[in-house]
Amino acid sequence: MASRTSRLTKNQKLQLCAMLGNVDLTFLYKASVHGYNATTFHLRCDRQGPTLLVAYNNSGYIFGGYTSKDYTQSGQYVTDEEAFLFSFQGKIPVRIKINSGHHARIDDSRGPNFGQQLHFCYNNQPTVFNQGGNAFNINTALMYGNDGNLIECEVFKIEQISQVSPEKKAWRNVVWTANRREELVKSIKTHKVSSVNRARILMIGPVGAGKSSFFNSINSIFMGRMTNKAMAGSSGTSLTTQFRTYPLKDFRDGKPLPFVLCDTMGLEEQTGAGLDIEDISSIIQGLIPDRYQFNPIASFHPDEQKSSRPSSLQEKIHCVVFVIDVTKISLMPSKLEEKLAAIRTKVNSMGVPQIVLMTKVDEACPLVEGDLRYVYVSSYIKSKVQEVSSRLGVPVSCVLPVKNYSQELELNLSCDLLLLTAVQQMLNYAEDYLDDAADAI
Repeated sequence: MASRTSRLTKNQKLQLCAMLGNVDLTFLYKASVHGYNATTFHLRCDRQGPTLLVAYNNSGYIFGGYTSKDYTQSGQYVTDEEAFLFSFQGKIPVRIKINSGHHARIDDSRGPNFGQQLHFCYNNQPTVFNQGGNAFNINTALMYGNDGNLIECEVFKIEQISQVSPEKKAWRNVVWTANRREELVKSIKTHKVSSVNRARILMIGPVGAGKSSFFNSINSIFMGRMTNKAMAGSSGTSLTTQFRTYPLKDFRDGKPLPFVLCDTMGLEEQTGAGLDIEDISSIIQGLIPDRYQFNPIASFHPDEQKSSRPSSLQEKIHCVVFVIDVTKISLMPSKLEEKLAAIRTKVNSMGVPQIVLMTKVDEACPLVEGDLRYVYVSSYIKSKVQEVSSRLGVPVSCVLPVKNYSQELELNLSCDLLLLTAVQQMLNYAEDYLDDAADAI
């Protein structure tokens, strides 16, 4: 008889639990033991609350889906905004959320389905059938190698574990209080930048990662209300087409803040699209003016008068910030990863310090989505920090999880604390660069 233990490794189980919050998995159904039979599936899995289905195919893929709603064989369409599909791509499971306005499944007497799109144990056979549809944006080649032949299908009941205070289990220490927020605001406002009037911080990242949204978020904090000065949104191509320098000021006293955020065109994997690598070198050297219109097929060429003299330290970039969408890091195309590596090499050669902002942490982990203070408790977010560190070649300490303001109408304490902590680190790194520059004179 087949084993009643799961095929998941301990680490894979921990990764899946981390995606779901502070939970444990209890075995309900194993197809090799109980049969690829819809009747048996419902006998063991109906009215068990939230469940996680894990499938394994002949090609070695591990994938499946989660639903927070009971199986009841009601014959009705089920709405479940928490439902998602997942696939292990490398060591990390990638979560695919259900698209807004779509049903999570039809709750009938057949085998489990997600979005009426993926059907597991289809027709009581060891297969997964892709019916197509729009409930989930999936790439079946990435998700399960287009191999619908299953060697196993397991279903687990999700059981919540009582949560512990985020301060007690955190792998990084953050004080989540209003006093700490005010300390950071004061520290940033009063920061004295040596040698220059303001630190210049350059933001670089793929299209849609959240560069412009980060500026809007920081500006919102210091303006005391939601702002949308930089063009931000969701698009397949960069909404930022110019080089923009954004000075900031504090609304309480109107004084300028000691840093400028510089926004660039988004990176794209295709050659001749998005920000040109040579333009980055020109920006860092202080050669490109504000509102310069990028040309993806031709890099910037300064006029002879400008290029004949070196830029002042005031005009140069003092810290580079890579902005990476955590929900897409595991799916990053190889050409885009190569482009980021080339940029890192260029920036390293110029001696400019670098930080990575890991955005959209709330979309990546349900525990964090429920309470942002659990960002440094989540083992899933920790694994993503390590993955970003490995892929970009930066120390783990330089990877900072944040959540930009996107749908909110009011400021949020936890969100502010992560964003302000990131700015504080940028100023510290810029100060290190300026100190080195002063010593070299």
